[in-house]
Amino acid sequence: MDRKMVFSIGEYYHIYNRGTEKRDIFLDKADYLRFIVLLYISNNTDIVHISNLINQGESLMKILNIDKQDTLVDIGAYCLMPNHFHILVKEKIENGISKFMGKLTTGYSMYFNKRYDRTGSLFQGVFKSVHADSDEYLKYLFAYIHLNPIKLINPEWKENGIKDKNRANAFLGKYSYSTYFDYSNNGNRTEARIINKNAFPEYFSSKKDFDDFINDWLSYNPNSTTIKAKP
Repeated sequence: MDRKMVFSIGEYYHIYNRGTEKRDIFLDKADYLRFIVLLYISNNTDIVHISNLINQGESLMKILNIDKQDTLVDIGAYCLMPNHFHILVKEKIENGISKFMGKLTTGYSMYFNKRYDRTGSLFQGVFKSVHADSDEYLKYLFAYIHLNPIKLINPEWKENGIKDKNRANAFLGKYSYSTYFDYSNNGNRTEARIINKNAFPEYFSSKKDFDDFINDWLSYNPNSTTIKAKP
């Protein structure tokens, strides 16, 4: 964990990390899916091993339907990019974030190293964290995290703005490795079980609220607005 950060119960944090030497940590759909399932299973006060569940005949997606006794954190949003990830969490119990991230990154690193026959650290040191210490910044993080995938089709969009907003919106709607779909489509997919919207302020009481919020950011003027990126 970020040793300078003291996590407080009831507070919100932006958690992120990237691959060591900026290497890609997700090489195909199976890698993304593994991490997504680990987001669900690792957020558990009990110890659960995916390999044991798979050996029992469970598919990865079916694992998301397994009931858990209690969770370590509340997850509000996430986004996985080829060489890094973002997670928005709320500290639920003492040391919940640290325990959750320990399970998540260790579990994924072991899987990745075994699959690709490699050794050593996969991530760039300990995970990084930023305290969402104001309502304005917390709401902003829902935009920053969900808009990350636009970099894949328009790397300079933050500097130059978005010329084709419809294309960007369509791309976000098809990007399945984030919680964008769970807010823009009312959570009608299995992955929606990973997040707990009720643990976060009700910024988006409807699909339209979220869509309008995202469209406002897609329409921003880079000459008058600055994206407050942390990583």
